Amino acid sequence: MLKEKLLEDLKICMKEKNVVRKNVIQMVRAAILQVEKDKQVTLEDAQIVDIIAKESKKRKDALADYEKSGREDLINEIKEEIAVLAEYLPKQLTPEEVEAIVKEVIAEVGATSMKDMGKVMKTAKEKIGAASDGKTINEAVKKCLS
Repeated sequence: MLKEKLLEDLKICMKEKNVVRKNVIQMVRAAILQVEKDKQVTLEDAQIVDIIAKESKKRKDALADYEKSGREDLINEIKEEIAVLAEYLPKQLTPEEVEAIVKEVIAEVGATSMKDMGKVMKTAKEKIGAASDGKTINEAVKKCLS
């Protein structure tokens, strides 16, 4: 299970004194614990992957801001954090692969125009899951529906 892997990795990076990796894993474990306590449930691997994907997205969004301000120290740290999070995410699909899945979904739901974008996005997001971010899926849907 993913939770146990995170705990094992945390122990390893503490022994190796890998501070960035330790902080990222602790942050993910804290986010998982927070959701479990709030909703009083035990999360499955798929839900944990969603949490990791959200944390990765937060970092990617912050990266753009740091690049604008030219903070090289923070840029490198954020990139390291994104790399650590990526290890726990499923292989990311290329834009071409996302587009192929979106085309299948469009045929499946019978979408014909941009009015059907919500339907297509919902189904595509369910199919693709954490293998791609919402922005890439959105761009593929717009491209295929226009």
